[in-house]
Amino acid sequence: MAHPTQLGFQDAASPVMEELLHFHDHALMIVFLISTLVLYIIIAMVSTKLTNKYILDSQEIEIVWTILPAVILVLIALPSLRILYLMDEINDPHLTIKAMGHQWYWSYEYTDYENLGFDSYMVPTQDLTPGQFRLLETDHRMVIPMESPIRVLVSAEDVLHSWAVPSLGMKMDAVPGRLNQTAFIASRPGVFYGQCSEICGANHSFMPIVVEAVPLEHFENWSSLMLEDA
Repeated sequence: MAHPTQLGFQDAASPVMEELLHFHDHALMIVFLISTLVLYIIIAMVSTKLTNKYILDSQEIEIVWTILPAVILVLIALPSLRILYLMDEINDPHLTIKAMGHQWYWSYEYTDYENLGFDSYMVPTQDLTPGQFRLLETDHRMVIPMESPIRVLVSAEDVLHSWAVPSLGMKMDAVPGRLNQTAFIASRPGVFYGQCSEICGANHSFMPIVVEAVPLEHFENWSSLMLEDA
């Protein structure tokens, strides 16, 4: 959960998000080093009247500043491509959930069960209980078992939406007439918040996403109660 004045990312709750955080730190370190070098060169050029005649026309320096950026780009590209392929991996999911975007709420269908589905609306501000977050809490949470591969099929019924949960490293466009899929593993129990990340109309800001990861035994109890109510 993000908090006021937070500068970094939310704490990772999935292996993919942990990899993304490591890659962010790796890339940011390279940016810091390049920025420091450029700043030093600018200050040195501005603050000195001396000129090195060997720098004005030097084949060696041209070779270095041609090869060095290429090496830096490779050091950034290789881990980036690795994470890209990791995010596309879907290996034997234990549970499949279809998330449908509507104006302006989400509906979830647990396709491994015969009749388990519900709509998820934002809780109005006047109905919030102590401890709930304004504009982020829903009347029905998407409950999943922790430490289990979950596949999410994402689509929309009217306009473009985007199903995004930052702490899980999830962001998938919901396109009408098209079924996109993504997968994740919640590595710890908790409640993880997200929002629609595609401008979808007047109430775009009011269709939050709440994913609750619980132990498998608790998930089985929850699904049994939901099926009984259905």
